[in-house]
Amino acid sequence: MKVFVTGPLPAEGRAALAQAKDCEVEQWNSDDPIPRKDLEQGVVGAHGLLCRLTDRVDKKLLDAAGANLRVVSTLSVGVDHLALDELKSRGIRVGYTPGVLTDATAELAVSLLLTTCRRLPEAIEEVKNGGWSSWSPLWMCGYGLSQSTVGIVGLGRIGQAIARRLKPFGVQRFLYTGRQPKPQEAAEFQAEFVPIAQLAAESDFIVVACSLTPATRGLCSKDFFQKMKNTAVFVNISRGDVVNQEDLYQALASGQIAAAGLDVTTPEPLPPSHPLLTLKNCVILPHIGSATYKTRNTMSLLAANNLLAGLRGEPMPSELKL
Repeated sequence: MKVFVTGPLPAEGRAALAQAKDCEVEQWNSDDPIPRKDLEQGVVGAHGLLCRLTDRVDKKLLDAAGANLRVVSTLSVGVDHLALDELKSRGIRVGYTPGVLTDATAELAVSLLLTTCRRLPEAIEEVKNGGWSSWSPLWMCGYGLSQSTVGIVGLGRIGQAIARRLKPFGVQRFLYTGRQPKPQEAAEFQAEFVPIAQLAAESDFIVVACSLTPATRGLCSKDFFQKMKNTAVFVNISRGDVVNQEDLYQALASGQIAAAGLDVTTPEPLPPSHPLLTLKNCVILPHIGSATYKTRNTMSLLAANNLLAGLRGEPMPSELKL
């Protein structure tokens, strides 16, 4: 069976595929995203595809692959790069990697929140450029978590893990919003389910941790930012398209909100000339939420095992039910 892999895998996933004697593995051997033309050529006749979130798996690609394709395994928890309806109509099984990146992503979210609210990049730059002189009461002041209200957009696995890590900082109140209340999950944090407008208006810190869906695309836009406190800090670790970046820029530049930290943007990578990168009160990371050695190895092994199980007609460790 032919398997096409769209880029090098960490050691554990690579080893799992190498041990599969019933598979002939072809791989794009660069960490840079595979060019579309090469992707379309590579999948021709493939029985299985192991892809990344940067690879758009749409009707055109599936047509190029042909009738042999049985399984698509993505090295991600997000699946917004996959044409799910098209995959379902063709009977192609889908594997993904939920759960294994929860802790790493939650750690990154808390790191980004603290980095942003305590103005660490600005402070580091002041040390380097000679701006650190005599002590002043309000110099480099930011905002603290103690006795604050934290709003979480999307109280799924990652949202809960973020709340769990923030609670010991002395957060006074947790709010959350989503498709429906989650009383069992929320009980651990005494979190209140509220409309998104109330969450925006009452939170000192907002962390976006929801999936990208038609309902959440552009969810955080001008109206949302206008409801926020001008001392509030906004963090997005979900998907860039949940946020209208032009509206976020205006909110930050005008002082409508205090600061923002982003691990995801639109597009990715964000061009160095993007207006958000001119702002001192905006911290942007290159989508590194799951970037620990252990997590990426575990993700690669799960993605490989999903692929192999699907090809053999066995239950996948993590199958997305279409």
